Amino acid sequence: MANRNGGGVGVSPTKHSALLAGIVALIVGISAAIYAGAAADDGHARTNALAQGGPRHNSAAPASTGTWVGSWSASPAGAEPGTETVGLAGRSVRNVVHAGVGGTSARVTLSNLYGQSALTLTNASIAVAATSRSAVAAARSMVRLTFSGATTVVIPAGGQVLSDAVRIVIPQGSDVLVTTYSPTASGPVTYHPHARQISYVADGDLTEDVTGTAYTQQTAFWRYLTALDVLSNESDGTVVAFGDSLTDGVTSTTDANRRWTDVLARRLREAIESGQDVPRYSVVNQGISGNRILTGGLGRPADNQSGLDRYARDVLSRTNVKVVIIDLGVNDILRDPRLADPDRIVAGLRALVQQAHARGIKVVGATLMPFRGHRGYSGDREGVRQQVNAEIRSGRVFDAVVDFDRALRDPYDPRRLRSDYDSGDHLHPSDKGYARMAAAFDLDDLKGSAPAEL
Repeated sequence: MANRNGGGVGVSPTKHSALLAGIVALIVGISAAIYAGAAADDGHARTNALAQGGPRHNSAAPASTGTWVGSWSASPAGAEPGTETVGLAGRSVRNVVHAGVGGTSARVTLSNLYGQSALTLTNASIAVAATSRSAVAAARSMVRLTFSGATTVVIPAGGQVLSDAVRIVIPQGSDVLVTTYSPTASGPVTYHPHARQISYVADGDLTEDVTGTAYTQQTAFWRYLTALDVLSNESDGTVVAFGDSLTDGVTSTTDANRRWTDVLARRLREAIESGQDVPRYSVVNQGISGNRILTGGLGRPADNQSGLDRYARDVLSRTNVKVVIIDLGVNDILRDPRLADPDRIVAGLRALVQQAHARGIKVVGATLMPFRGHRGYSGDREGVRQQVNAEIRSGRVFDAVVDFDRALRDPYDPRRLRSDYDSGDHLHPSDKGYARMAAAFDLDDLKGSAPAEL
């Protein structure tokens, strides 16, 4: 409405100043909200609690783009002795795992495969470790984990659960802390016994403790945790190594990440960084010490499930799998009370290949390494190994072959490991032997996909 003097609606100086101040405050508020949103996206804490090192709440969804791949994994291998009655009730379990590739968001898989009752977890968290060999979280890196939006999750006996994705910057090559707390008895703890990595336990609910001071109990096991996935711009897919103790890395140096799978992951990354035309893949480890293709252990579910029984869970269900590397068969030879049948071993390997091909996954197979000098060696068992290897090398089993046997055997006695590749038990490699296994791969063999079935 115009006034009689032809001017606009009149506003007093006082009201004009108040209006201007309100507009300025609104702009400042909007800017602060935008800044807070950007801060949340970069994976760093901005609230007072975070500045003090406390955990961040989970964002509703990852804001970054990339590809979900496996950064670390371990197969559930059995029920931990001594936990049959109460499990680890009233204690915080801080698993330490090594990130093979980095990412801007993460999620974890927790397993109660060997539990005889439901496992209730009331709190869980994830953080980047401040240093290696440490339970201390890096500043402002800790994030509270949720499951369908809740901090409490109940995992039924025999089941597993995938957490919600959380925003957290995980650098490649860092150690990651995944901590869980259960207040109630849950029966046997699902664990992976030969971690070759030290993890930690503390009394009480200390899932959100960043100092690590109370985590004075060390363990050589991984408990409950079976996978760490990341949203990555470094990788386009996952290679799964499926095997026994030779893949699990038994006898490799603890906390040094010298399993052949670790070295292969580094080879791939270095090749990519140098501009070589190789796949941008992560490598995860699904080895279980003592594992066999055809036979599992006792119990229901069986401790140390056979390769055929665990394959769907440990390989086919892993995140964004492009290639599987199979190194199984030695224990089928060594642990058979009679003489193992090479045809049955090869038939088991072919069954694994067929399942992978049905999912479009390429399969690289490894020859079986020598073990003369080991307590289980005999001439007849050596003969079975040679028959299996001959069939593997024929090209009638796998899409490609990595010849671990040829790479590690003693040229003067091919039935033995070369002495500097031998850990001393004449079966498992030394760190140098594991490195030689990784070097035996032709990285071009990781390219491509499964052949079309005719």
